[in-house]
Amino acid sequence: MRARLPIFLAVVQSILILTHLFLYETWTFFWGTMDSSTLIRLQATLALLSVSFVAASLLAFRYSNFLIRIVYTLSAIWLGLVNFFFLAACACWVVCVVPLLLGARMERRPLAVAFFGLALLTGIYGAVNASWTRVKRITVRLPNLPESWRGRTAALVSDLHLGHVRNRGFVRHIVRMLARLRPDAVFLTGDLYDGSAVNLDRLAQPWAEFSAPLGSYFVTGNHEEFSSPTKYLETVKRSGIRVLNNEKITLDGLQIVGVNYRDSVNVEKFRSILKQAALDRGVASILLVHIPNRLPVAEEAGFSLQLCGHTHRGQFFPFTLVVRRIYGQYAYGLNRFGGLTVYTSCGAGTWGPPFRVGSNPEIVLIRFE
Repeated sequence: MRARLPIFLAVVQSILILTHLFLYETWTFFWGTMDSSTLIRLQATLALLSVSFVAASLLAFRYSNFLIRIVYTLSAIWLGLVNFFFLAACACWVVCVVPLLLGARMERRPLAVAFFGLALLTGIYGAVNASWTRVKRITVRLPNLPESWRGRTAALVSDLHLGHVRNRGFVRHIVRMLARLRPDAVFLTGDLYDGSAVNLDRLAQPWAEFSAPLGSYFVTGNHEEFSSPTKYLETVKRSGIRVLNNEKITLDGLQIVGVNYRDSVNVEKFRSILKQAALDRGVASILLVHIPNRLPVAEEAGFSLQLCGHTHRGQFFPFTLVVRRIYGQYAYGLNRFGGLTVYTSCGAGTWGPPFRVGSNPEIVLIRFE
């Protein structure tokens, strides 16, 4: 992973530079003549912005202070806006070129104002929407569910991505929502942290102020495993949340198995862990895992319900389409895979740009029947 990181960063940075160049060429073409000093300022601004997110990310994963938090947040917001501005630029060219091919002409500047203005409004909507956490209520009917669990509820919380953008205030907001919902148990399916350099204990502290009657349970996501997950696991434990590290527990008669991210993506390792769990197929069971893949393995092992996250449902367009392409119907929501019921949450937080367009942040309240 470390050996590939420079290549990955170089590719990302190259894409961002080319994207900003495309935005510059589009804006100057459609806006029309500008004086040389304005052009120089525009070039310098876009050049700086094109490297801002990669540079801020490198700093954010090593250092933590107020200035870095502000710089990272602003660069993440800009990255999200670039996505919508890029779509706006493409729309400008399409709407301009098609009439030209038909022998007609259009005023260019109004096109730029309209499409780039719409892109800005979309970004504003995405930021507001990403800050509005919904409660998604679902009912799940599991065969062989213990009588003690009928009518009980569990909250599924995934992908908070605590770091420089979503921080202590956000955790308190989630904890207050859980306190109002009063679930019997809480399941956290990974990416509680985003992997950046932060005060882990300070961010986890609000969890210590909340306790579900049957407890809270956590499995790692890919972001906890960017480096050694030990520091995250110890912090989570200190906040009163139980870590399920490839193990099974029986919670008032209901079987709960948690598998960490690294082992869940390896088919043979995943199969071996689930086999060692020695499920009683005559009793309902829940699998907590970060990512909605390897469903045949989970169904083969006899699980009743799999709870996961990871996808963010793409977070915002057009990545919503990409995620749907990768995970199909299991990209979001309640679905069936043979005898296995699967719920994939789109998560409560955001990673990178704090925007959501085409997806809503959520806490899932599951009622068992």
